[in-house]
Amino acid sequence: MTTTASSSTDSRALWVWDTSTPVATVDLAVSSGIDQLFVAVPPNVATSAQLPNLRTLSERARAAGIRVDALGGDPGWVDNPSWVVTYWLKPARATGLFTGIHVDVEPYTTPAWTTSQATVVAKYLTLLDTLRANAGSSAIEADIPFWFNGIPAKTSTGAASSLDREIMRRTSGVTVMAYRNTAAGADGTLAIAAPALAAGSALGKPVRIGQETTYLGDTAVDTKQTYYGWTRTAMEGQLAQVTSGATSNASFAGLAIHDARGYAAMVP
Repeated sequence: MTTTASSSTDSRALWVWDTSTPVATVDLAVSSGIDQLFVAVPPNVATSAQLPNLRTLSERARAAGIRVDALGGDPGWVDNPSWVVTYWLKPARATGLFTGIHVDVEPYTTPAWTTSQATVVAKYLTLLDTLRANAGSSAIEADIPFWFNGIPAKTSTGAASSLDREIMRRTSGVTVMAYRNTAAGADGTLAIAAPALAAGSALGKPVRIGQETTYLGDTAVDTKQTYYGWTRTAMEGQLAQVTSGATSNASFAGLAIHDARGYAAMVP
């Protein structure tokens, strides 16, 4: 069993936050060529009512040759890494249902981000260090927004760096949330994902490009970030351009679709 994400440029992952329809979710993945699932796992999963569905989803996906990683994250995690290890990481790993660990923490949504950004950044990196130290053989991957290249961070020796690079140094790979519904152009997916792809290539870390399908709102800023309302055929035209344009980067490891519910709702 592999412990790192696929490095194939035609690999495709899917975030699964709603685990209430495991059979339909796996059927969607199989029919859509999805080879990896990021599946939401609650704290204390061993006593969770969601465990039976998680077991069904994982077992059916694995039987179909689809990798399943435990997905979790909350901005508050940065303040209590030991809680995360005790109540989320270790219980998730103990199920034996997941290959890797996939975190979506979004520390920039904490109130302290606007007043003490450097402190939040340091806490987030400490969280990743703690997860890695307690993850055993499970690879840890993280979701990052495309603009983390512009957030200052420090290396373990105190040298100046950027947050995207320091996250990559602490993980086995990242998915960059480069949410645009056009591949080309100055504000297209390829342009905004470029810094993360370059950092991944420099550090030898795989980088997936994330794309959105859920409803975000009706403003121009909202609608440009998602394929909500598009047909799958139209979206695939743009995704093909993303893949083609990103393959020159050694780090490019395929696409990730957010999320299963939004993707399932799209018409052909």
